[in-house]
Amino acid sequence: MENPKRKRIIFLDMMRAFAVLMMVQGHTIDAFLGDSYRNFDSVPFNIWFMMRGFTAPIFMFTSGVVFTYLLRLNKETFFYNPRVKKGFMRFLTLIVIGYLLRYPTYTFFNFATVSREQWYVFFTVDALHLIGFGLLFILILAFIAERLKIKDWVIFGCGALFFFMIAPYMGSINWTNYLPVPFAAYFYNGTGSFFPFFPWAGYVISGAILGSYLAHHQDSLATKGFSLKLLYTGLGMLLLALATELIEYFYTGTTIWTDNLYLISLRVGWVLVLNSIMSLIALKLDSIPEIVKQVGRHTLLIYAVHVVIIYGSAWLPGFDRILHKQLSIFESVGSAIIMIILMIGMVVFLERMKLIRKNKLAQVEI
Repeated sequence: MENPKRKRIIFLDMMRAFAVLMMVQGHTIDAFLGDSYRNFDSVPFNIWFMMRGFTAPIFMFTSGVVFTYLLRLNKETFFYNPRVKKGFMRFLTLIVIGYLLRYPTYTFFNFATVSREQWYVFFTVDALHLIGFGLLFILILAFIAERLKIKDWVIFGCGALFFFMIAPYMGSINWTNYLPVPFAAYFYNGTGSFFPFFPWAGYVISGAILGSYLAHHQDSLATKGFSLKLLYTGLGMLLLALATELIEYFYTGTTIWTDNLYLISLRVGWVLVLNSIMSLIALKLDSIPEIVKQVGRHTLLIYAVHVVIIYGSAWLPGFDRILHKQLSIFESVGSAIIMIILMIGMVVFLERMKLIRKNKLAQVEI
């Protein structure tokens, strides 16, 4: 049993580190790259733009995988599972940090000078809000599965399909006519939200399906068969996306459902293919550099810090204020590399400080 466990750690840590570093480079280049270089006739820009489109689904899917894997490793019933309380606290933490990153005033409680536009920015639903609620939805669905005595992957699958399939309908409604802006922002992007529930929560919950599988089939992680299953499933989703695109091409008329199906199939397909590649690599490794594990453990910190550095906050200015779409390709790529190095350096520093403190405490006890 030791070998599957080791492979499992390598596989998950690689995915977490890759997901957050992809997010860092994507935000950095997108913030600084000049408009004159955003040319879709350019092959490198097209490749980067396509990769950027998969960054959020990768980040969200991986969050769902890791959270559900840890939740389901514990065999206690729902209310006795310590991971449930930790998951709820994680939900609250993500929501609070998400709003703090977009807080509209440095005075905290004096909102007299806050404009309508600033309020809308504050209420924008971003990746942290979405992932936080995604984890909460996973907990709710896990509870339902336990109560109904249905395999949780079935409930997770139904939950993901719910958020995916009704996304076009939900996005067509002006929710501000029915709900206050802070709540309407979670249902559609009409208020400026980047990641409303529909369809984005579906990617977090889709990760829960894989997370549950990993927890219940740990032995299979040390086999090539597991990686191939992921690969074939991912390729199947990509074929579905291609078929949907062909149907749309040959048949005119309303395409709202096929557009939705195409994007979801394409994104989930590529995410699963990436997971299969990572798991195949993990099979060849006995260990990975400690820094990869450390980066994987500090995804929330890396996300929050790099967002503040780039976009700023109510208390600190960000580089985007002076470099917004002002840099060349090489300068933007260089900035992304510097940002990644800074984030990794921050993690290394924190881990070393933690080790020094641990050694000091051990010496005191001796």
